[in-house]
Amino acid sequence: MAYEPKNYDHLKGGAVKGLSDSQLDQHFTLYKGYVAKLNEIETKLAEVDNTKPNYSFNEYSELKRREAVAFNGSFLHELYFENLGADAELSPELQAAFDAQGGKDKVLADLKSCALGGPGWALLTRNRRDGKLHTYFVAEHHLGLPIDQDLLIVLDSWEHAFMVDYGIKRPDYIGAFMENIKWSEVSKRFALAAK
Repeated sequence: MAYEPKNYDHLKGGAVKGLSDSQLDQHFTLYKGYVAKLNEIETKLAEVDNTKPNYSFNEYSELKRREAVAFNGSFLHELYFENLGADAELSPELQAAFDAQGGKDKVLADLKSCALGGPGWALLTRNRRDGKLHTYFVAEHHLGLPIDQDLLIVLDSWEHAFMVDYGIKRPDYIGAFMENIKWSEVSKRFALAAK
């Protein structure tokens, strides 16, 4: 089964304040590249000889090492685009989860700090082990993504997400991102995770 990239053109035309159509188009192109690579890797894995894997080098081993990069690169981007498009539809259940941890502002301040830690991904999750909200910084798509997490907010803090509009001003981009969180989507993710 080949993956098809989703169309996020509805985010253009000012729907996401602070991100130009040019910035979004470049980001969409990068995302589509991850989906194309994921399809290429999966096609090759279906045909490659897997009987002699090797740490130093083997075609199968290299494909398996890179598979998670393309997979997570594809679907972290989808989660990112889907949690853009500001609305105020924060569910009472998600608000209660924020309140239990010092309030929404405190949790989001921590998410901002994660995103400022470097290029990578800042994540707000619901931890399946303790049921609480957590923030994590993941420097690469495939390294350091914690297990047993339901992803609620995905913030792309790689330079490609903001360089067209903000140059090297990561804090300004992160401020714009925070103003553009689609709380109805985050609330929906939280409701599914809490079941």
